[in-house]
Amino acid sequence: MSAILSDPELQAPPPGASPEAELFIVMNPGSGHNEKDGVREAIEAELQAAGRRYRFVPVAPGEIVQACQQAARLAKENGGVVVGVGGDGTISATAQAALAHDTPLGVIAQGTFNLFARTHGLPLDASEAIRALLQARPEEVQVGLVNQRAFLVNASLGLYPKLLADRELVKQKLGRRRWIAMLAGLVTLFEWRLRLRLDIDLDGTVTRLKTPGLFICNNRLQLERLGIAAEVLDQLGQGRLVGLHVPSLKLGTKLRLAVRALLGNLGDTEEMQSFTLRSLTTGTRNARRLKVATDGEVQWMQLPLHFTVSPRPLKLMLPPPELRVAVE
Repeated sequence: MSAILSDPELQAPPPGASPEAELFIVMNPGSGHNEKDGVREAIEAELQAAGRRYRFVPVAPGEIVQACQQAARLAKENGGVVVGVGGDGTISATAQAALAHDTPLGVIAQGTFNLFARTHGLPLDASEAIRALLQARPEEVQVGLVNQRAFLVNASLGLYPKLLADRELVKQKLGRRRWIAMLAGLVTLFEWRLRLRLDIDLDGTVTRLKTPGLFICNNRLQLERLGIAAEVLDQLGQGRLVGLHVPSLKLGTKLRLAVRALLGNLGDTEEMQSFTLRSLTTGTRNARRLKVATDGEVQWMQLPLHFTVSPRPLKLMLPPPELRVAVE
């Protein structure tokens, strides 16, 4: 379920958030760390000590999207802030709702990679994150869209959605550690055989692309870790996204990709090619829909797929620069 942005909404001026604004908190118990780890208790302790008004919006099993939409509606009606607590997928669902209802977003990152929070210097400890949020003000940040579905970090089709699905199965059995996620990714990479045949309209130029997967990124930190060139990185966030694809995945290519990924030096090579875009539309003659991953969540989408930058920026609650955490 995705909230669609209408033209009248896009013209509305972005309101701010007062220091006393009520916080409407969405916490997905199945995402990242959960309530048994004391995250909720830590959040409540900080808010009660500060005398800040807040509500936890209940999340029924499998209904995180609905809970995010409800929280965003309440925040809009009460001049408050919707707050997402969890991993990148939960934060993305909360951002989708905040964007649709034009309300500020607070982030308490509790996932495995937390790329969105790290990029913006937000603390990863729940208590520190709440203290930062209490001093935050809304700032505009770029959001990507694929068929009106918002993504903060990346969206992809082909290999990467399969990698995510396999990684989740492995983590359910072995735990949510980074090395487990990396190992699962390598296994999927070496087993993957399929190539997509895509008809692509890139900023008005039509071409045909054969690739195991297409990856559209909206996160500088992730691209830096892949070793993407600085001249490409500098265009990200200026109304442009970054696309990555691999022409083929022969065994030798897979080995070189694995080594380069571990060294953080994929960059622009024969194995990995990058480009920037304002919009990209893609389809294939062999299917009417494809699996698409957005910020770690996989869903079927109807073709054609249209990737672009949201015309409305997200109002992200950010603390003063001196209180932000250095990107690691």
